[in-house]
Amino acid sequence: MQIAERKVASFHYTLTNDAGDVLDSSDGREPLVYLHGAGNIVPGLESEMAGHVAGDKFKVDVAPADGYGDYIEELVQVVPRESFKGVDDLAIGMQFQAQTEQGPIAVVVTEIDDNEVTVDGNHPLAGEALHFAVEIVEVRDASDEEIRHGHVHGAGGHHH
Repeated sequence: MQIAERKVASFHYTLTNDAGDVLDSSDGREPLVYLHGAGNIVPGLESEMAGHVAGDKFKVDVAPADGYGDYIEELVQVVPRESFKGVDDLAIGMQFQAQTEQGPIAVVVTEIDDNEVTVDGNHPLAGEALHFAVEIVEVRDASDEEIRHGHVHGAGGHHH
C-alpha cells in the first residue's frame, strides 16, 4: 500500500541541519505516525512521502519555506521588563504566549537586561534547511474517526 491521502504512515527518521548535526531522531523510539494529507508533518516532507511503501528508505531535503518557514526578523521584539511582572525567575529560553493582531503566538526569551527583554516568535528551526533520512515502517488505511479528527489515534498517535 502506498502513502496517499487518507492513509496512515509510520516511519523512522533522522533530522539533520546543513552542518550534519542531528536535530531530532526516532532512533531508539517508536516510529512517528501521521495521517497523510492532514498537515501533521512539515509540508516539504509530507509531499515527498507520497507514493512510498513500507520498507522504502530515502532522503529528503526540505527548504525553509516548506519546513518551519523563513526566519522573520519582525518576530523578534524588545519589550519592557515590566511586561513580565509576576515572573520572578525570568530566564533565557523561557517560553510564553504573546497576543498579536493575528492571534496568539509562542515566543522564547532570547535576551534579558535590566529594563528590556528580547523575545523571538520564530520557530526554533525557522530559516533552516531540513535534511531527513526516512524509513517507512507501515502504511494503512485511516479510520473514519481519524479522517474526521485530522490525526492518528491509537498506538503512536493521538489519544483522546
